[in-house]
Amino acid sequence: MKRRARRRRRRLLVGGAAVAAGIAVGVALGLVGRFGDVIQELTLPLRHEDIIRQQAADKHVDASLIAAVIYAESRFEDQTSKAGARGLMQITPATANEIERLSGGTTFKLADLSDPDVNIRYGSFYLRELLARYDGNEVAAVAAYNAGPTRVDSWGGSDLTIDEIPLDETRGYVADVLDKQGVYREKYAKELGY
Repeated sequence: MKRRARRRRRRLLVGGAAVAAGIAVGVALGLVGRFGDVIQELTLPLRHEDIIRQQAADKHVDASLIAAVIYAESRFEDQTSKAGARGLMQITPATANEIERLSGGTTFKLADLSDPDVNIRYGSFYLRELLARYDGNEVAAVAAYNAGPTRVDSWGGSDLTIDEIPLDETRGYVADVLDKQGVYREKYAKELGY
């Protein structure tokens, strides 16, 4: 009788330990998934994906390229640079005025660049213009987004390769944007509409 009671207790303990271990694994897996989401948000944030998707479709610009430029410019945080570039896509007042002129706008105010919708719309328009100017060459378009079209024209324009960019900062910027473009496409395919 005593033996049977001990065996039963032992089975209950082993069974209870197994259940506890199963619960612990389930909780850990749940936390790991959430922990992974937190890490991804910190290392590769994505916000305003609805605006990005809409502008990508309207402007015929790859959504992951827009996200990668936002990441490189502001890490998805609204800010103003020392040079006066504003918002998520870091648009300068001069560029904003040029975009307004090219797009036929008439109501632009500098404060509008703090609005994510306006900023992403303007930045996507500018990317579309640069891609058209450089015959779809993303290296040249992204380099011009960073260093300006005048410089990119002098570096080779539509034929520009990443290795031909003479400024280390711009070369690094282009490499980072193109790398992040692939990562955004992979990690946020659903959110960006792929």
